[in-house]
Amino acid sequence: MTTLPDLQDYVRRILTSAVYEVAEETPLDRMTQLSARLGVDVLLKREDLQPVFSFKIRGAHNRIAALAAEERARGVICASAGNHAQGVALSAARLDTRAVIVMPTTTPSIKVRAVERLGGEVVLHGDGFDAARAHASALAERDGLVFVHPFDDADVIAGQGTIAMELLRQQPGAMGAVYVPIGGGGLAAGVAAYVKFLRPDIKVIGVEPEDAASMQAAIAAGKPVDLGPVGIFADGVAVRQVGAETFRLCNALLDGIVTVTTDQICAAIKDIFDDTRAIAEPAGALALAGLRHHVETGAAPQGPLIAVNSGANINFDRLRHVAERSEIGERGEALLAVTIPERPGSYRTFIRLLGGRAITEFNYRTAHGQAARIFVGVKLAQGDREKRQIIDLLARAGHEVVDMTDNEVAKLHVRYMVGGRAADLKDELVYRFQFPERPGALLNFLEGLRPDWNISLFHYRNHGADYGRVLVGIQVPQADRPLFHDFLEALGYSHWDETANPAYRLFLDSGPA
Repeated sequence: MTTLPDLQDYVRRILTSAVYEVAEETPLDRMTQLSARLGVDVLLKREDLQPVFSFKIRGAHNRIAALAAEERARGVICASAGNHAQGVALSAARLDTRAVIVMPTTTPSIKVRAVERLGGEVVLHGDGFDAARAHASALAERDGLVFVHPFDDADVIAGQGTIAMELLRQQPGAMGAVYVPIGGGGLAAGVAAYVKFLRPDIKVIGVEPEDAASMQAAIAAGKPVDLGPVGIFADGVAVRQVGAETFRLCNALLDGIVTVTTDQICAAIKDIFDDTRAIAEPAGALALAGLRHHVETGAAPQGPLIAVNSGANINFDRLRHVAERSEIGERGEALLAVTIPERPGSYRTFIRLLGGRAITEFNYRTAHGQAARIFVGVKLAQGDREKRQIIDLLARAGHEVVDMTDNEVAKLHVRYMVGGRAADLKDELVYRFQFPERPGALLNFLEGLRPDWNISLFHYRNHGADYGRVLVGIQVPQADRPLFHDFLEALGYSHWDETANPAYRLFLDSGPA
């Protein structure tokens, strides 16, 4: 356990924090509908109601307010594409301090404009956070600016810990657990330090996306580790490596870490909307997704459960993706690949098998041969148990069924591409990419391909993020495969080999159906 004097110091910092010069004490709202559905008392800490729609203002202001007059006169700098940037800009403006905000060139314009409106001097540099961070460090050294770290700083951690101070005052009685999102770990460390000092009986559970679980990896390794590329759907917590101080505190104080999927996060966004009519960003709904997962798997402790809604900075056009995935996250929809006979009346017979269940999606194109494959979505009333019943029902009727509900390629791409197969394609590889959303990203990809590597398939979707989801088929002879892998490494875009993915094999592969 972390030593008591260390926690005393953090509690002192939290109790004397300057955050309320700019931040609000946010409400703790009971989620009536979700509580009734889960059979437990669920409460939501509304950090989405802060002036910058995120808890980040707390830590940023506490750090800047603690600077000496000489340091404040020099100005501050940070690297961020989102909530921390806005917190630093607003705090600096209130304290009449210059603020330079380095943001990746891929940052959506809505976030750039938000920082500029708050008085921050925006510098666009690099394709991602690492490049922006390196440039911010160089500018800090060159211009004498004070770097404000987004999480690995005692004053930042203490500022975030004021959330726990409010929680214990707002819910003074029984409490089972507090669920906290983890990116770099500043929020989790601050909340855990305060809660464990005053109420060690209350569990503090960290929640991470399964594709960006940097704190879980650090605890397993016994030290912070660099995960390399991480998933960025929940961009507010897409941190490759947690901080040294945040790791030290979280490793000693957290009662566990739960990881959740993109679909579970989308379902939690919908839960928050249904109960509050507020729209959380993916990172904002992360803690509630973890809470739900714990309750549904029987791992949650007894007593009221609290989730911290950490923010609401989401682009409107991302809501399409959230809506598409929330039903799957709630296990309210099954996506199935089903083989049916290629003859008149097969579709009618298939629908009769499903009885009165609602069809949410049906993709089909006539095929050569004796069998056809359909991509079908089915509304579920009883979750995975009903899905298994449907699969068994179809199998007993002689249909081959492949469950696509948790297949990313199927959900992101193939469901929009069902329509036939190309004939006589040789040496086709299929890769899924995340292209940075900037001019020249596609051209950079195409110019790196050898002229004799033919593009045989291409599907692109953007969901309002700073990257695009791309599925590409490329004909690469066996002898050229080492060169192709060298090309992928030099390109530097996140990528996954999907050539063996059943969604591709069943619906798009040029081989026999």
